[in-house]
Amino acid sequence: MASRNTQILQAAARLIARRGVRGLRVEELAAEAGVSTGLIYYHFKDRTGILRQTLEFINDRAERYTTGAASDAEPLSVEEELEEVLLLELQDTAEVRENSSAWGELRASAVFDEVLREDLARATLTWVQEMAGLIGQVYPTAPAPALAAAGERLTALLEGLSMRWLSGGLQLGHARDLMRGAIEAELALLRAK
Repeated sequence: MASRNTQILQAAARLIARRGVRGLRVEELAAEAGVSTGLIYYHFKDRTGILRQTLEFINDRAERYTTGAASDAEPLSVEEELEEVLLLELQDTAEVRENSSAWGELRASAVFDEVLREDLARATLTWVQEMAGLIGQVYPTAPAPALAAAGERLTALLEGLSMRWLSGGLQLGHARDLMRGAIEAELALLRAK
């Protein structure tokens, strides 16, 4: 059974995915999580605390479903691992849909919320660095700025494809094909340097 804190964060992610950050009300969050508003304030202090910890929860959950997916399968090459990590963010599961939708809502709200903006920037930087690290394993002699730029482009494209897929602008298969093509293009660009 999930801890109270986890229950609240799961409920917050669900509500943010469905209604956006502006639609998140502590009373509704309490009802969704099956706890009192007092308990929410006890764990999170205020609305900003809820948003910050929900962002961290979403990041942790994404890390779980994008790592270690190939359990008993044959070990993947670094290129295959890079592709797998990125494509696991484009899968039609309730968890990925909710996570990606909540992430998009938090990102949109960060335009007007400096604290949230800083937290999102840190989380995004971590993801970009992880992508650059994987790409660097493919081309260890590539200059760090080129690896960082490739990680940044793939991350930005992934976010855009995810939002377009979730909002009905792209079919999932096409979004995944576009992501594969971008990975190939980034690796080819580094190979040419």
